[in-house]
Amino acid sequence: MRALSPKRRELIRPVLDRPRDYVLLSVRKLAERLESDAMTVLRAIRGMGFRGYADFRRYLHELALVQATQLDSMQGLAAVSDVASHLHESLAHDSSNLMALRHSSDYARIEELAARLYGARRIVLLGGDLASVLVSFLQYNLAVIDLPAIACTRPGEVVHAVRGLQKSDLVMAMTFRRGLRQTVDGLRQARARGAYCVGITDTHLSPLARFAHEYFVTSVESTLYGVSYVSPMAWLNMLLVACAASRRTRTMKLLKAADAEQRSGFRWYPERWESAEKS
Repeated sequence: MRALSPKRRELIRPVLDRPRDYVLLSVRKLAERLESDAMTVLRAIRGMGFRGYADFRRYLHELALVQATQLDSMQGLAAVSDVASHLHESLAHDSSNLMALRHSSDYARIEELAARLYGARRIVLLGGDLASVLVSFLQYNLAVIDLPAIACTRPGEVVHAVRGLQKSDLVMAMTFRRGLRQTVDGLRQARARGAYCVGITDTHLSPLARFAHEYFVTSVESTLYGVSYVSPMAWLNMLLVACAASRRTRTMKLLKAADAEQRSGFRWYPERWESAEKS
């Protein structure tokens, strides 16, 4: 935008402010909506650094994802009274997210990240709001295989955790859409302190992409007012599989040590199978 003249900046500003309203339009329809002509719009787009309108539309799609709110998602839901149809559509959407993950995943990168986790002095997991559940899930499962991970889901925890980071530490931050401030700031500070930084997000325009050494994209698109964590959870499962499988002997040793507690430990409800059958 800064490279554009003030006139062209004002021309294109409405599109960037509300990308969802324009992302499906052809360049001619877009020009009509902006009360301009197609060539002027194209010159403005190229002035922003895009090679053509197709690249600009892809950018608008990503920008629409970043700016989406819960109201936007709910308004996109078809106004029909058949709840069963909505349920079917919801499952179809989740399936689509998983299919996209399957086709876009770089398994070698995930395996390399697993190796980095084993080599890290400390693993700090950042995420707040709804993403807290992802952080807690990953931290719990890394603890099972004795990896030094801590979960930071509140601003104070983030501040204290990143203060003492070193180059031998690894930070994973998870946030979607616009990006939660505490998570993005935490990753930014971690990068400044030399820790290896990894982002988990849903778009290449995420602020995590600017501060992470590497980042992974998983869709959270949903048919209802919230986001769907089916795909991010599947990605975390792949990372955990990579951790377990790449050090199988070590993993088996740890799981054998935990086996007795998992079979008869005090945490588990003592079901009385015999008495239940007799009654």
